[in-house]
Amino acid sequence: MFGLLDRIDRMNAGIHHASESVPGLPVHEAVLLRMLLMTGNAVVEEIERILKPHGLSDSDFRTLMMVYTAPGGSTSPSELCGFAQQSPTNMTRITNVLVKQGFVTRAASDEDRRRVELSITPEGRRFVRKLLPTLFPRIHGAFASLSATEQKTLEQLLRKVAANIDQLIGSDS
Repeated sequence: MFGLLDRIDRMNAGIHHASESVPGLPVHEAVLLRMLLMTGNAVVEEIERILKPHGLSDSDFRTLMMVYTAPGGSTSPSELCGFAQQSPTNMTRITNVLVKQGFVTRAASDEDRRRVELSITPEGRRFVRKLLPTLFPRIHGAFASLSATEQKTLEQLLRKVAANIDQLIGSDS
């Protein structure tokens, strides 16, 4: 099995090789985008490995965290779809998992009976408070070789890239 750096090196070589037969290929930008994707995927794979014994996926846990951090501990599936980047069908599947686990409840909204409201349960709160600290060493470890200044710079750079992507996507609409 190849490590992440080995896979990045092979990808880098592949993009450089492709650039020999594809004029104008933005090699550096393509390498950076692939590195972002590969790094993100590696993080998701590790989170999935940690969550698997609990019967949750990364999408399930991210959704649980969004309900956990929502004002008043409740939100609607439609609001979650946009933030979690999930289709309504997949959000229904995720919600079913979280309800079955006892981490959230699903009920009609008091203000609008047509609207479904998801709320964190005491069991959901306990689970989040128990699981999150087990992730802290990995979070710290992922950035261990970066100084605080470098971490802040990375955040600023990623925000610039995110703004560029928002602008690209907005111009496609």
